Amino acid sequence: MGTPTPGLRSADLRNRPVTLGAIAFVGGIVAGTVIWGQVVRRSQRDLFAAAPLRRLAALGYLAGHPGPETARLLTEYVAWEQQPLLRRRGRLLLDRMSPYLD
Repeated sequence: MGTPTPGLRSADLRNRPVTLGAIAFVGGIVAGTVIWGQVVRRSQRDLFAAAPLRRLAALGYLAGHPGPETARLLTEYVAWEQQPLLRRRGRLLLDRMSPYLD
């Protein structure tokens, strides 16, 4: 390690791992929030994709993330969707999330 820097006490050096751990923790929260936002935007975009398989996958993702924003998004989707199977799946999910619309 070498000699301690003048002005640093041994207590300061003992607290260094705690400080680094706190910085890493906050950094992980920030990174997770950014990644989560990208995943949500991608799922919203794929819900209105031209490919039916992407829309089905987006519905599957949204099924596991109930909330007011998901309920509003599904309301728009059900009105937009042309394929009966996908519209029915969207309607079932929307019915499950109807408490969030109030």
